[in-house]
Amino acid sequence: MDPLTLLREYTIRNSLDKIVRVKDDFRFGTDYSFPAAIETAFRSKNVQQTRRYTLETLVHFITNHHLKHTDYIQNARSLRIPAVTLPDRKPLLDYLTGKVQSSDSILPLEFPNINTQIVIPDRNSQPESTAEGNLESGVKLIELIRAKERPIKDREAMLVFKKRDFYSVLISATKRDEERQRMEALQRKDNIVAKNRIESRGFTIGEEATKMRKIGDGVPIILVPSAFSTLITMYNVKEFLEDGVYIPNDVKLKQMKGGKPDCVTVQKKFSRDRVVTAYEVRDKPSALKTDDWDRVVAVFVLGKEWQFKDWPFKDHVEIFNKVVGFYIRFEDDSVESAKTVKQWNVKIISISKNKRHQDRAAALEVWDKLEEFMRSRSR
Repeated sequence: MDPLTLLREYTIRNSLDKIVRVKDDFRFGTDYSFPAAIETAFRSKNVQQTRRYTLETLVHFITNHHLKHTDYIQNARSLRIPAVTLPDRKPLLDYLTGKVQSSDSILPLEFPNINTQIVIPDRNSQPESTAEGNLESGVKLIELIRAKERPIKDREAMLVFKKRDFYSVLISATKRDEERQRMEALQRKDNIVAKNRIESRGFTIGEEATKMRKIGDGVPIILVPSAFSTLITMYNVKEFLEDGVYIPNDVKLKQMKGGKPDCVTVQKKFSRDRVVTAYEVRDKPSALKTDDWDRVVAVFVLGKEWQFKDWPFKDHVEIFNKVVGFYIRFEDDSVESAKTVKQWNVKIISISKNKRHQDRAAALEVWDKLEEFMRSRSR
């Protein structure tokens, strides 16, 4: 079975979670395995490319087709996966989801006409000449397969590949290198400006570092509830804060392999800021040491009093003076669900149950409030 048809079958029967990537291969359950870079029968309509999409591109697309096209493109670039073009998006989605039976973009791959049924001879009943004949047939079969093989990752093959413009690859690589050098130059400039600002305020670099240590040494910590019923947990916090996409906990749990992580690192990626700060996300306050509590800067609240039973603060007033709080709710939830939270000094942020394109604005609200809080603490 070819990988495009197999991917369509898994999509139609809602079994995409059974497609697992193992190193450079995609495994479809326990039945089939294909290289991630193998070309499929679906060809792009882009006149400048006219290329076949790889299995890696199609798997990434069908698992992220709910994203807005611009967000999907950015996500694909961050993972260095070739993206599906906008003109190909709808016909490809219609085919994979079973809305249409075929597409004019599907051009069957050319495979040799090989009989794949292998018969193992009975050594006790067959004469020696038959065994030699089978061996000779096996050698011819291997030679036929090798004649149709084409290296995918060979450096020279990429340079001479038909319908691939290496010049555009060179230009793209050059632009990335120039952008990296520009960002490094801006970073050096920012460091000089920061140093001058510190010294103009009457501090030496060492004094400013001592002052900043009042916030706590190490990476800042964000706490989330451990309860599965809350909207933001260890399962989906990374996608929400980094990609601006809310994924329900039960959906994310099915996608994850292994148990729940003890710690997740998040960064603000969708920003023009030149300096990106990393944060640790945890959900076990009882496991934090005294020095760890000095690093806690934010908390996603559940709206229940018992969430703070292991916290080293006397009341909610002290907690939300030292830590910025967030309460994430669905916009059509009842007012009663946030009744307790409204008595606390926390930021209430609403998201839609179905309109995923609005998640980005909600995530930006969190980042804006958090960065404002971090600036106030560093003064």
